[in-house]
Amino acid sequence: MAGQPVAVVTGGAEGIGFAVAERFAQAGCTVVIADLDGSKAAAKAAAIGPGHLGLAMDVADEGSVTSGIAAILARHGRIDMLVNNAGIADTHKPTVDQDNLAFERIVRVNLQGVFAVSREVGRSMLAQGRGAIVNLSSIAGLSGLPRRNAYGAAKAGVAAMTRSMAVEWAGCGIRVNAVAPGYVRTALLAELIASGRVDQARLQRRTPMGRLAEPAEIAEAVWFLCSPAASYITGVVLSVDGGWMAFGDSGDAWTPLQD
Repeated sequence: MAGQPVAVVTGGAEGIGFAVAERFAQAGCTVVIADLDGSKAAAKAAAIGPGHLGLAMDVADEGSVTSGIAAILARHGRIDMLVNNAGIADTHKPTVDQDNLAFERIVRVNLQGVFAVSREVGRSMLAQGRGAIVNLSSIAGLSGLPRRNAYGAAKAGVAAMTRSMAVEWAGCGIRVNAVAPGYVRTALLAELIASGRVDQARLQRRTPMGRLAEPAEIAEAVWFLCSPAASYITGVVLSVDGGWMAFGDSGDAWTPLQD
């Protein structure tokens, strides 16, 4: 697979991350799935075809990030695209019941992890004079979701950091953008729905398009921002949310059309 673009996807063993890995492989990239679960990452890399790599990486551990990126560079010699997808959910507790340790853990994974991986990959991209980075933000970072302080703060930080890195590296051939998904049909969301922390019917009524997103739809947006088709786009936070952020009326955003 020499000569093909090398794409790294953190948290790529499931959900949106795996959909991104599949999409980039379909586009002809050599994909590296970096995930907390190294065994699952290796299995999922093998599932998308020969020549792809899966390895263990804890984005909240600086040493793990440094050694992981070094291993990728030793094997492939370069990294052309980075998708910072790794993240964890919060507990949906009232503010007065939240604790500092849980807050810090979410910020360490969802925000500091994006910084650490981007820094290490950025050094390589600066040396080669090109690259594209896409970070996963969220509608939680663009609007106020009650009881989700840590997650919202981290994802808002991702959006701000995306713009900061974008303008710093724009003259160096490196583009940095973000995708802010709405509610996506993943195993994590299914767990939240099953536990009663999320009401799927209400979510769908609140979304103008009246449905959840599929992981592949988010992956398409991520691929676009990494691809040559987005060669003059940097510093953008693209909402892929079925109209969630655009809706400003009272009541439900979606109702079936009546005959």
